[in-house]
Amino acid sequence: MSTHVPDTESDTETADESLPSAQEARMQKKAEARADREERARQDAEAAASSDESTYHLKVFRYDPEVEGKMEPRFDDFYVPYEKGMTVLDALIHARDTFDSSLTFRHSCRQAICGSDAMFINGSQRLGCKTQLSDLEEPVRVEPLPHAEVRKDLVVDMEHFYDQMEAVEPYFQTNELPDGELEEQRQTRENREKVKMSTRCIWCGACMSSCNIAAGTNEYLGPAAINKAYRFAMDEREGEDMKEHRLNVLEQENGVWRCQTQFSCTEVCPKDIPLTEHIQELKREAVKNNLKFW
Repeated sequence: MSTHVPDTESDTETADESLPSAQEARMQKKAEARADREERARQDAEAAASSDESTYHLKVFRYDPEVEGKMEPRFDDFYVPYEKGMTVLDALIHARDTFDSSLTFRHSCRQAICGSDAMFINGSQRLGCKTQLSDLEEPVRVEPLPHAEVRKDLVVDMEHFYDQMEAVEPYFQTNELPDGELEEQRQTRENREKVKMSTRCIWCGACMSSCNIAAGTNEYLGPAAINKAYRFAMDEREGEDMKEHRLNVLEQENGVWRCQTQFSCTEVCPKDIPLTEHIQELKREAVKNNLKFW
C-alpha cells in the first residue's frame, strides 16, 4: 500500500490558477456592464442626432483616474433634446440621467447662488445654471475650470481656493460693540452701498480660474479672496485698527500688488462684481496706510 500523501496545496494552486478569482469576476462583470451602457449611450446619441427633433450637440470633457480605460482625458459627444430656456446645466443633467450615469459634475441650487457649477464653457468661465444653450454656438464644449486639479470629469479640487479665502479672515471682527445689549451695530447707507457689490460673491472660483497671475503661482491670494477682504476692510463697523490689520495682510508680496489689472476676473464674474476696481482701491488704501506725516 502506498503511503504517499497527495500534494493538495499544489493541486489547489493549479485549480485556483485556472479559475478567475471572485474579485476578477466582479470587475469583469462591471466592465461588461459599463461597455454595454456606453454602447447604448452611443446608439441613443446617434438616434437623437439623426432624428428631426431639435437637439444640441455637447462635447463634454471626461476623465476618471480610478477606472482603467478612462484615465486618458477625452471628450464625449451628447445630443440633448432642446427645450426653450434650457441651460447648460439642464443639458448635462439630461445627458447624465439619459445617456451616461457616470458623468460627474457639481450642482446644487440651480439659481446662480451656490456657485458650485462653475465650468469652462465654450472657452469662458461660466455658471452652468446661468448659461443659456441658445446663446452658444455648437458644439457646446464643456470642460472643468482651468488652472485647477481635475478630480473627475468636470469636478475640480477647490481646496486651494478655499485656503486662499480663509487666509484673509473672511468674517466680521470688531472691538467696538454697542453699549446696549439689544442695540444693533449701525451702518450708514453710504457705507452699505460701498460694500454691497462685494457681498455678492458666491465662491464659485471662476475669477480665480481666469486669472493668469493665479495660474502662475499658488501663493497669490487671487481676486475672490481680495474681494472678500475688501468687503470687510471697507465696512465702517469694524474700526480703523481692524482695517489696518487687513491692509497689512493684503499689501504683502502675494497680495494686491501681484494684480496686473487685466480685468479677466471682472469679465467672467457671474455676479458682475467689479473685482479689478476693488483691488485697485485696496492698493490706494495700502499706500495711504503707509504714508507718515511728522
